Amino acid sequence: MRRNRLDLARARTDTRQWAQDRRARTRHLIELGGLVQKAGLVELTDDDRATLLGAFLTLADQLRDGGDDGAISADVRARWRRRGLRAFDADKAAPALGVDTEAGRSGEVVRE
Repeated sequence: MRRNRLDLARARTDTRQWAQDRRARTRHLIELGGLVQKAGLVELTDDDRATLLGAFLTLADQLRDGGDDGAISADVRARWRRRGLRAFDADKAAPALGVDTEAGRSGEVVRE
């Protein structure tokens, strides 16, 4: 048990570049997973990872080469960004106000 704690402590303070890069990548992937959760996609798809991946691949196709409906405009990307920033701001303000930010995702349509 004690050796395991020492190994874990050593791993946390490992300053070799490959270890730092691995930790940074892991943190980035965890943050991306948090965005999927925050958007409510896990619940909306009943945690079906194939459905999530299919949706992400479709979005990537549309962003890359337009998909079926033509290229996604800079205006649409700007609206997505504004909406995301508002969601982040709402999460920051919620603890101070005692507001549940999950409540607004129950199928309510948000207009831009």
